[in-house]
Amino acid sequence: MIQRPVFLIGFMGSGKTTWGKKLANALQVPFVDLDHEIVEHIGMSISEYFALHGEEKFREIEREILHAQKDKSGIISTGGGTPCYFENMDWLLENGTVLYLKHSPKSLWNRLSQSDINKRPALKGFTGEELLAFIESKLEERNPFYDRAHILVDQINTPLEELVSLVKANIELHEQ
Repeated sequence: MIQRPVFLIGFMGSGKTTWGKKLANALQVPFVDLDHEIVEHIGMSISEYFALHGEEKFREIEREILHAQKDKSGIISTGGGTPCYFENMDWLLENGTVLYLKHSPKSLWNRLSQSDINKRPALKGFTGEELLAFIESKLEERNPFYDRAHILVDQINTPLEELVSLVKANIELHEQ
């Protein structure tokens, strides 16, 4: 049924991996977590790689691993910054269906505050109001990329069945 990949994009903590697995299961297609693929490729955690080589080198590896997904079908969750570097958003739009799991800054702050922030290199050292201000700033910077997705959904208020329907409808539209 799905000929091309469905790429999930959104800010860190937006639920791309969790919803990606649910969506893949509902559509009976494979699920790929781009961050997991990167970790397998580099042989260390993303935060370790960031510390050793910096963000620029990480983004180059990320682009390489992203492009390796071109001929895969199924659901692929991307990293929060993936669409915002190089020409990745153009590539995503050309090579699959792009679904943006949208959240408000406060919603992301609530979710990220309950997670292990040390596993997220971009968030190290941020807590409380500083974390919220960082999220607001980064989201404002990234929204021009995210908002170009084929499908934009309010992740908190969109049930799985509706996500499945939106993906199926968009795939049918692009395969005609």
